[in-house]
Amino acid sequence: MSERAAPFHCPYCGDEDLFPGEQGHGAWECRSCNRAFQLKYLGLLARGLRAANGTGTDTTATDSTGTEEI
Repeated sequence: MSERAAPFHCPYCGDEDLFPGEQGHGAWECRSCNRAFQLKYLGLLARGLRAANGTGTDTTATDSTGTEEI
């Protein structure tokens, strides 16, 4: 199994001075703006599958965890 992808830039300041955080899996620290953040994969959206099949343009979808997004 391969490693997870790392972020290319800080979502707050846009700088690339990122290092893995001590808080656990998915945690990152930006040394430029001194912020810490965490990335989490939520799952695939069913909305993308429907659009690819041409079955409509419904704005509600559930991901693989059963969470509904609008």
